[in-house]
Amino acid sequence: MAEENLKAHKSVLIIVMGVAGTGKTTLAKSLSETLDLPYIEGDELHPPANIEKMSAGQPLTDADREPWLALLRTTAEHLVVEQQKESRPDPQLEPEHVHEPSGESASKPALRRRAGALVTCSALRKYYRDILRGELRPNLPEPVHDMEPPVPPAALPTYFVYIKGERELLLERVAKRQGHYMKANMVDSQLEILENPEGEDGVIVVGMDESTEQQQEKVIQALKDLTERV
Repeated sequence: MAEENLKAHKSVLIIVMGVAGTGKTTLAKSLSETLDLPYIEGDELHPPANIEKMSAGQPLTDADREPWLALLRTTAEHLVVEQQKESRPDPQLEPEHVHEPSGESASKPALRRRAGALVTCSALRKYYRDILRGELRPNLPEPVHDMEPPVPPAALPTYFVYIKGERELLLERVAKRQGHYMKANMVDSQLEILENPEGEDGVIVVGMDESTEQQQEKVIQALKDLTERV
């Protein structure tokens, strides 16, 4: 099976990206179970100041996003290093930020044949994606300096799964979300910022209107093709 072949290759970081309402978490959870990889919900690592701004309907600036994006990359790297050591994630990580697969494989960590992680993040601009690739490293204000040193980008190849959707469907979905800080009026601000990642290396595109099963099938086949070349 394609997913079995994926597990046998070297470490991988998969970023499920797109504007609010595209279904990033749903797809990430499905891939997490299929590929037996933990995922990090990017929104959970936003500092309180960012959440306060978004809850008030104020778009984030680059200065707001840079340390958050760098923290996502560093957290993923640290998680992968711990997997490579065949030990549990470092206790410095807040456990609620790392979501292990909940299926049968969760009780059998020895079955995991490759280290890696899935991250959900809007990753709207190429600049942001380069931070997530590990190619740019803004200074981190968070106390993570005692974590394992960052790994070279080549040691943790990063692939983006871009969930592409139409504005009308995005607005409809966001308007229905209960208790989430992202407001419907922020969809337009995200669409204005979005720099389409299609054509960048390591980017896989799926449709928002496709079922999770269809999306996952496309992602697994594309990752198999991509990882066979690295």
